[in-house]
Amino acid sequence: MKTVIAAALLTSIVTSAYAAVPEGEKLSDIIAKIESTADVKYIDEVDWNDRGYYEIEYYLNSGAKVEVKIDPKTGENVKK
Repeated sequence: MKTVIAAALLTSIVTSAYAAVPEGEKLSDIIAKIESTADVKYIDEVDWNDRGYYEIEYYLNSGAKVEVKIDPKTGENVKK
């Protein structure tokens, strides 16, 4: 019984430490929109920022690195 309570407590602590992804555009749709750009070579990294947006790094065919912050509610770039 103590193990179950400890596991439940640990789960609630871990999940409350991160901001929840709000309802909005799916990450797969956001990635598809970025990949549909003709000049995108590949997506390197996708992170969830605890401020409530995705941080996405990708490379262009020219070799240039691009970093964007995407609001999951709108699917649009955050100007920060």
